[in-house]
Amino acid sequence: MKTTKLVTIAAVSAGLAFGAIAYGHGNKEKEENINSSDVPQAVQTAAASKIKGASIVRWEKEGANYEAVVNKDGKEWGYKFDANGKLLGKHSEASEHNEKAEKY
Repeated sequence: MKTTKLVTIAAVSAGLAFGAIAYGHGNKEKEENINSSDVPQAVQTAAASKIKGASIVRWEKEGANYEAVVNKDGKEWGYKFDANGKLLGKHSEASEHNEKAEKY
């Protein structure tokens, strides 16, 4: 009987520990700042056509994708592209950084 309880407690503890690790990391890719020379030409061309009038502050690589962080009207926006230059999405950098700050 004691062995059964011990095994149950160990299994529940392991499940909670692995769940906490998975929740803490989420599905977010690690962001890495890169030079514009490391960004494929197709991505640079697509970014230039999408950001009209904004200046690129930095480039980030997130897994297989690229993100152009631009300054437009005093705010920073992230434009995410795949390696072929297809726009995957746009988001406010301020809200992204606030989400990260809340998690830690």
